[in-house]
Amino acid sequence: MKVLIGAFGDPGHAFPAIALGIALRDAGHDPTVETWQRWRVDVEREGLGFAAAPEYDVFPTRGRHLKPYEAVARAAVDTRTLVAQLRPDVVVADILTLAPALAGELEGIPVATLIPHVDPRSAPGFPPYSMGARLPRRPGGRAAWSALAPLVQRGLEQGRGELNETRRRLGLPACAHVHNGISRQLSLVATFPQLEYPRPPGSTPNAHVIGPLLWEPPTADVDLDFGDLQRPLVLVAPSTAQDSEHRLLRVALAGLADLPVRVLATTNRRALTGPAPTVGANTRLVEWVSYARTMKHCDVVVTHAGHGTLVRALASGCAVVAVPAAGDMNENAARVDWAGAGVRLPRRLCLPAAVRLAVGRTLERPALRARARELQAWAADSSGAAHAVALLEDLAVSA
Repeated sequence: MKVLIGAFGDPGHAFPAIALGIALRDAGHDPTVETWQRWRVDVEREGLGFAAAPEYDVFPTRGRHLKPYEAVARAAVDTRTLVAQLRPDVVVADILTLAPALAGELEGIPVATLIPHVDPRSAPGFPPYSMGARLPRRPGGRAAWSALAPLVQRGLEQGRGELNETRRRLGLPACAHVHNGISRQLSLVATFPQLEYPRPPGSTPNAHVIGPLLWEPPTADVDLDFGDLQRPLVLVAPSTAQDSEHRLLRVALAGLADLPVRVLATTNRRALTGPAPTVGANTRLVEWVSYARTMKHCDVVVTHAGHGTLVRALASGCAVVAVPAAGDMNENAARVDWAGAGVRLPRRLCLPAAVRLAVGRTLERPALRARARELQAWAADSSGAAHAVALLEDLAVSA
């Protein structure tokens, strides 16, 4: 079958889309990935079709910009031409990439949503998504969060109205349900089921938690033969998109310089400005590192808890110290803490002594690493990509 995969260009969204495209290719299908131009070489290197996604300046960027749903409407018109030319059997749209979904619907093609992180939809007693609060243990806590549900619902209804206005402009009918940017035909939740809070049956129709979709650009190996090889190896893996001042990197390097561990840290090819960071005798600082090939040798990963880095660490059997910076990182940090595979450190406590204490505590608690290894074993036995391909095949057949 032909499949069009539309993905937002941030690595946390583009990488899972590429992983899905590779799985479809390996299963004998014909995938095309529509994403930002920056990933063209990588997509084509994997033997996948590439289409350049419309890229617009969206508020609040400086200069000329569009409001988000104005950009969606324009991009849907542009992408409809691509859909009409390709005539895919299925369109898969990233949760932040509405244009391919709307274009597919306009052309009468079944649409699936790829959610490349934990499911953002709530349920009774859940804390609001992205706040970083854990699922409450007791009825009182659940009741407290439920009291906020009307406020959250009003926000969801506002979003529904804005998207329905975009649908009206495109000639599509309104949707009565909230979260109307997520397909009810099929949604692929590409995370560990162990990170998902339990939901009432039927609360998210045709949603499947498939497991992580993992891919990374090719890169050279990093020599890990440094320091005392008998000591635990800690990887400091900051976000590629957040923390432009490298606060976590600097803090972690300073805090871990005298700890009896080996420290591998990466700048992720982002320039270090200002004073040079502390680089202890136990530390190696590099520009880039393959997480897939390096994390399997690590004991602990210190990260902002971007979803891609987080699930790669867990799939490698590493316990995590999560120090969220922005966006869904707070939610991811709460989930890994709830799942018992790591500890979280609030951004306000991103200090050398606190990171040192968190890493030391993680190393002293074997249950955290044991839980991470349980998730590693689950990932080894359960291919999220293969599960996604089977579900897309079923969707194409049933359409």
